[in-house]
Amino acid sequence: MSMTPRARKFALTAHITSSIGWFGAVAGFLALAIAGAASRDAQVMRAAYPAMGLTYWYVIVPLGLASLLTGLVSSLGTEWGLFRHYWVLVKLLLTIPLTVLLLMHTQPVSYMANAGIERTLSGADLGWLRIQLVGDATAALLVLLVATILSVYRPRGMTGYGASR
Repeated sequence: MSMTPRARKFALTAHITSSIGWFGAVAGFLALAIAGAASRDAQVMRAAYPAMGLTYWYVIVPLGLASLLTGLVSSLGTEWGLFRHYWVLVKLLLTIPLTVLLLMHTQPVSYMANAGIERTLSGADLGWLRIQLVGDATAALLVLLVATILSVYRPRGMTGYGASR
């Protein structure tokens, strides 16, 4: 299936916008996670974790899903294809697990957001979960950075399927 030039530009713009937004939202989430984990101030923790919950549900999850969907649409509707070039395939193999982990990660984020709302947290409360949120956000940023690098540099090389077509 081939898209018209106008549709291709629209799909590419939507993909780039959602991907950059996803990266930026995860960076903001990481900043809040670091502030919450490093602070001993109850007010900072009380503000950081609910803000993380809102950022996660209303920005990160929608943008992550949009990035995956628009990436699929763009790859299927252009000459790059989904399985023709290694860089596209690697991006897909990075994005699908990241999106699945994103959806599985909703429980700890929601738990911390609710804990921040329902009670006053101290520096010792839920230390392991606070560190996990920092680590998970850092790992997600690294994966998104790799996907961005692949998009910019587009390493040469076609898959067996791509070479045969």
